[in-house]
Amino acid sequence: MANSKKLRLKDAALKRLLCVILVTLLGVSLLVVSLRTNTTPGLSGLDEDLSENIDIQSFSDSLNLPKLNELSIRLEKQNQLPPRNKDMYPRLAKDHITIVLYVHNRPQYLRVVVNSLSKVVGISETLLIVSHDGYFEEMNKIVEGIRFCQVKQIFAPYSPHVFTDSFPGVSSNDCKEKDDAGKKHCVGNPDQYGNHRSPKIVSLKHHWWWMMNTVWDGLKETREHDGHILFIEEDHFIYPNAYRNLQLLVSLKPIKCPDCYAANLAPCDVNARGEGWDSLVAERMGNIGYAFNRTVWQKIHRKAKEFCFFDDYNWDITMWATVYPLFGRPVYTLRGSRTSAVHFGKCGLHQGQGQSNACIDSGSVNIQVDDIDKVANIRSEWGVHVYHDQAGYKAGNVPFIQHFFSCDELRVEHLSFATVVTGEIRIIFFYSF
Repeated sequence: MANSKKLRLKDAALKRLLCVILVTLLGVSLLVVSLRTNTTPGLSGLDEDLSENIDIQSFSDSLNLPKLNELSIRLEKQNQLPPRNKDMYPRLAKDHITIVLYVHNRPQYLRVVVNSLSKVVGISETLLIVSHDGYFEEMNKIVEGIRFCQVKQIFAPYSPHVFTDSFPGVSSNDCKEKDDAGKKHCVGNPDQYGNHRSPKIVSLKHHWWWMMNTVWDGLKETREHDGHILFIEEDHFIYPNAYRNLQLLVSLKPIKCPDCYAANLAPCDVNARGEGWDSLVAERMGNIGYAFNRTVWQKIHRKAKEFCFFDDYNWDITMWATVYPLFGRPVYTLRGSRTSAVHFGKCGLHQGQGQSNACIDSGSVNIQVDDIDKVANIRSEWGVHVYHDQAGYKAGNVPFIQHFFSCDELRVEHLSFATVVTGEIRIIFFYSF
């Protein structure tokens, strides 16, 4: 009996040792790829020699990803470059909150949000990460002109805007809109609304998920960051007091609202400007200027399967309808009673990209900024007003997915574009809903 027990213990120990060896080898392989890509040039020389790209392509091939094209390879390398402006801002504040601005292709909007960020008190203390859904020259030039803080750009290398004539972009035999596949002799399965895949639309959700994985787990600047990260979009006007207010909310959250998952700069109702009370507010999570920490991200990432299988191209609706309900209790966020950010967009993310249809009245915005919006206006002595049972998106839509690579049995080890799945690497792209 004793010998049998010893054998079982030895067998278990051997299995654990093998697991450690396999994980170590995988980590070393990824480190080698990272080091080899870290010294390569960015987008400034699109005619440079691609002889050093074999490592990136081999890694992509091993994961069964779409074959990299020249632009996507360069974008991958660009993502490894260090932040700019470190000569002007060599050190980040110890308690800084990283800001992530995710953008598409509306330069008119981007100019507005960048201008508003330039006036934010404390902006020079932190790192601004701009996440691009593809590569657009005008958008790139605007970001390269930022001088008010450290700034790092990342580009989604598998965006349909990068693959313009093949999956995950549009393929020649794809069904479009409400085509009948049998009659049109095209390829595709319609979603629950009868619509076939529109790459430029579904990329909104894909970009959000890629950005989250990259920022939390992929970038050396943030993958060890356990504090809060603020996420904003290119049509969010940020008030001068936003950063200082957010710092206060983050510090007060464990005391005033320990059950709150996040902090928000604005009400969940995009048309609201706040109540103006002398109190904090706890309500359902909003999608304008929201910030959470790594613990919350890990809870979200564990629901990757539910996120990617939910049949809706909006990341926020997906979160409200199917991810948050799985947390087991209401998901509250803490905010002030006066907004520090405003949604000013008047059309969708992939509209308004030309001068004639900029989706901005007279090509500009006119948002009133009062003196109270220029300084922190949250008080530590305030109580918290809780909104219970707010109206919003509920779970219940029928999940549907097409052309999906693999998303079952997901575990938490995010590796660039992959996840370790029961002993093997499988892709967690979301390029077809």
